[in-house]
Amino acid sequence: MNRRLRSTLSVTCVLASAGLLFSTSARLADAGDSRAPQDLAEVVSSESERVSELADRMNSLEAEIEDLGEQANADLPERAANLVARESVVSGALPVDGPGLTVSLDDAPASSRSISGVRVDDLVVHQQDIQHVINALWAGGAEAMTLQGERVTSTSAFRCSGNILLLHGKVFSPPYVIEAVGDPDQLQAALDASPGVDIYRQYVDWVALGWSVASSTDLELPAYTGSSELQYATAPDDTDVFS
Repeated sequence: MNRRLRSTLSVTCVLASAGLLFSTSARLADAGDSRAPQDLAEVVSSESERVSELADRMNSLEAEIEDLGEQANADLPERAANLVARESVVSGALPVDGPGLTVSLDDAPASSRSISGVRVDDLVVHQQDIQHVINALWAGGAEAMTLQGERVTSTSAFRCSGNILLLHGKVFSPPYVIEAVGDPDQLQAALDASPGVDIYRQYVDWVALGWSVASSTDLELPAYTGSSELQYATAPDDTDVFS
């Protein structure tokens, strides 16, 4: 009896549970018929609006990027031209004109040899004297410069031998004339502040070395016409070089 009762109760519970599941499913199905399609349409509509907004935003950003690209391309030729012009001035490839200073250095007159205690070297312009002037002018913001009419570039090298100057394979005698394009006041201030130039001017006062500075509103400096390649010495192939 107990086994039959348990079996009957089990079957009854299973049937009751199955009936409850079927009833619930039917209600959900009925409810789904009236609500699910409506909710799905709302979701689709809402997401469609969001996609449309994102698409508009994307199109706006693409248009902004395109405008910026066009502006950059429009400015590129001008910026490139300015860069080329600046580099050409620095390298000496272009002639330059504008306000600036003309500095002249010269040997002392023969009469200065009679000054007590003077030496022959005291009466001539030395390489370092010219270098002090050129360095001071660069420091004063010179845009371009010439020495004896020769354009001074980053590869220019000059040296003095006695009272002659060697520059770009040419030989020059004093007076040595340096022209620099730049703000005349700033160039003059740089000359006045240079210790090397100050020492030279002491010799100007003592032995009458030549010294003059003239301001100009329109200097015309030619372009550099020599080779821009560096030339340097090398050891022969059969020579041992010790570091």
